[in-house]
Amino acid sequence: MKRLKHIFLRQLLVVIPVMMAMAPAMAQNTVYSGQTSILGIVEVPGDTYTWELYTDNTSVNFATEPGNCPSSAAYFINGSTGPSVSVMWLTQGVYYYKVKASRGGCTMNLKIGMMTVLNDPPIAVIQPAQPVCAGDSVHLSVTLTGIAPWSFTLTDGVNNFVFTGIIASPATIVVPAVPISTTSYWITEVTDAHITNTTPSAQVVQVVNPKPANSKIYRYNK
Repeated sequence: MKRLKHIFLRQLLVVIPVMMAMAPAMAQNTVYSGQTSILGIVEVPGDTYTWELYTDNTSVNFATEPGNCPSSAAYFINGSTGPSVSVMWLTQGVYYYKVKASRGGCTMNLKIGMMTVLNDPPIAVIQPAQPVCAGDSVHLSVTLTGIAPWSFTLTDGVNNFVFTGIIASPATIVVPAVPISTTSYWITEVTDAHITNTTPSAQVVQVVNPKPANSKIYRYNK
């Protein structure tokens, strides 16, 4: 029985490319959490369609078992019937979806697809800083998206500074190297609890004002 079930699942999964070819919109099989995607097939007149969602579970018999995906992980936005449906994906993971074609109350066909949901890549934004005097330390405020803990690499174009174990956003950091003149800073890489984003952040310019030259102090007596 288990072998027959395994063969059946393999046969179902084989039809995924066919389903993709029939409906170009189906080519999207990776989304980020919080995004919506449209699942669809080419409609055959007279058929009705019902969709179901499954969590990643290879023990599921897609032919007989109903969808087991909790609404906290993913759900149909405007119902689960019709040749196309919209799904909101909320939680990272691998999911399966099934569409069943029926006519006159009889099931005509089943097709299975797979969707991988990724967490949004984290983003780091450096807030503009107040001017400092030459020789003073630079304190930068960095706003982070994603799931703590974070780590990121800050650069001034010459030196790279790595900050790790950040658990709150925004985070205030002290640049290890004290600048002697106006300097630009940006973040080259940020990592949260799930994924790394290597897209550089926008640059901020830290204005560094020179200190006045030393001079004698004169006292005027009337």
